[in-house]
Amino acid sequence: MSGAKVLLIDIETAPIEAHVWQLFDQNVGLNQIVKDWSVLSWSAKWLGKKTVYYEDVSKQKNKRDDSKILKGIWKLMDEADIIVGQNSTSFDVKKLNARFVINGMTPPSGYRQQDTRRMAKKIFGFTSNKLEYMADKLCTKYKKLKHKNFAGHELWTECLKGNKKAWREMQLYNKHDVLATEELYNKLKAWDNTINFDVFRNDEQNLCDCGHPAFRKWGFRFTNGGKFQRLKCKACGKDHTAKLNLLSKEKRKSLRK
Repeated sequence: MSGAKVLLIDIETAPIEAHVWQLFDQNVGLNQIVKDWSVLSWSAKWLGKKTVYYEDVSKQKNKRDDSKILKGIWKLMDEADIIVGQNSTSFDVKKLNARFVINGMTPPSGYRQQDTRRMAKKIFGFTSNKLEYMADKLCTKYKKLKHKNFAGHELWTECLKGNKKAWREMQLYNKHDVLATEELYNKLKAWDNTINFDVFRNDEQNLCDCGHPAFRKWGFRFTNGGKFQRLKCKACGKDHTAKLNLLSKEKRKSLRK
């Protein structure tokens, strides 16, 4: 993957606290909000690298103040060419953008996005597009963790209370999501053609998105105006198409619209 800097991210947010009068089907007004949501923790890693970055607000007195921990994730996003996450396009990136602007921060440098949930929804017909399901079916090393000591919402409430044991579980949970997402992404990306990773490399060597240099010829791809050599990666099997049009100039001139 030399060339493209691919960053995997996952965030955990504090819930909105509000006054309500019932348990079901509530329409909460802005004047009912007691405490707005904020970022509790984030985890990130560069694709193919060992280090998993993590920050949280556990050592702060005000657990709703995310201004300090946002600086780290902003810096990583600012360096990234591509950002990858599970439901990150709809949730993680937009939530981070909201907190960036609220805290007076500028936008990170431009990057492209790949979302494993969107990839799954577009290309496959899984029973569920949730990370828990896909990691269970496709990942061999990292599955999505279940809460051990603090079930569901309790983990978030205990973290906000400053429970150190809950924060240790939150850190493990957050970092493991990134590792599971990376393994899942490596399984799905051979099926996705939205990004040409060759454009990020300065040399003229053609590599597959998985980093493998060897291809086998695999028939031809035909368009309305040309014939192109099809190539398959010998490692992951991803389909590629050579750029050279194999039709002669005479043949191309004779084609009708």
